[in-house]
Amino acid sequence: MTATVAKTGPNLPWVEKYRPNKLDDLISHEEIIKTINKFIDENQLPHLLLYGPPGTGKTSTILACAKKLYTPQQFNSMVLELNASDDRGIGIVRGQILSFASTGTMYRSGFKLIILDEADAMTNDAQNALRRIIEKYTDNVRFCIICNYLSKIIPALQSRCTKFRFGPLAEKQIMPRLEHVIKEEKVDVTKDGKEALITLSGGDMRRVLNVLQSTWLAFEKVNEKNVYLCVGHPLPNDIKNIINWLLNENYETAYNKIQDLKTKKGLALQDILTEIQVLVNKIEFPDDVLIDLIIRMAEIEKRVISGCNEAVQLNSLVAAFQKPREIEIP
Repeated sequence: MTATVAKTGPNLPWVEKYRPNKLDDLISHEEIIKTINKFIDENQLPHLLLYGPPGTGKTSTILACAKKLYTPQQFNSMVLELNASDDRGIGIVRGQILSFASTGTMYRSGFKLIILDEADAMTNDAQNALRRIIEKYTDNVRFCIICNYLSKIIPALQSRCTKFRFGPLAEKQIMPRLEHVIKEEKVDVTKDGKEALITLSGGDMRRVLNVLQSTWLAFEKVNEKNVYLCVGHPLPNDIKNIINWLLNENYETAYNKIQDLKTKKGLALQDILTEIQVLVNKIEFPDDVLIDLIIRMAEIEKRVISGCNEAVQLNSLVAAFQKPREIEIP
């Protein structure tokens, strides 16, 4: 995403304030944008299915398409947008969506646009009811289905749409947009602060801007320490200390030190496990030891996610490192 004119509004979150308004403002997923642009220019827009992780530009893309297709005066009468917060059961599909799709436009040419955001939250019955509507009213309306998980959209809907996958954004795509917001908002950001934002985002532009704004409001300076504190994520140094304790301290000392760190900094065991796994893969353990350790950590993470007691699972984590600590690491 590149620089766009900021929207006005004193209380507007930066995510909305700097949301791109035009297709040309979206520089991520250039091939997808180029293809959709050509569809619109040649008046050959098919039904679309946009899928991929959150914060990768799916909703921004279709809203930019809608603004290119319609004037501000046409927008409200030509576009129906339903989000996950709206009721989109079979009743809405047969009622509101069918009514909107079946009525003609007040303009001589063109078609209406129905945007179903977070469509993977729709029931199978509602998706099945949608199949016939998509086919029957193609001359009058185009559908854009947006979801995070393609597997939750029934195959019958997938086959009726042109699919585009929006992958996680690369650092080179996020950084120019981040720099633009920092400049516009006059935020005090350090180099390690930017790197922390990129690392924690996982390719999610929305998360980058939300964490940037939250850290700025909380600390008035965006550096690595403040970013990690703001999101409650363990600092890289904390993870190195934990690995060191697990490999070099006795069982009781290692458990107590990690438990104290968790309590003082309010860390979640799941976040610790995620970060430890990255470092463990960089340590030169024998293959059989590494495989056994990864399997045991995976089992611990599964139990944590399912709601098991964190203190018990932390004991399991310390125990899992008893065998690796006996290996002499070169």
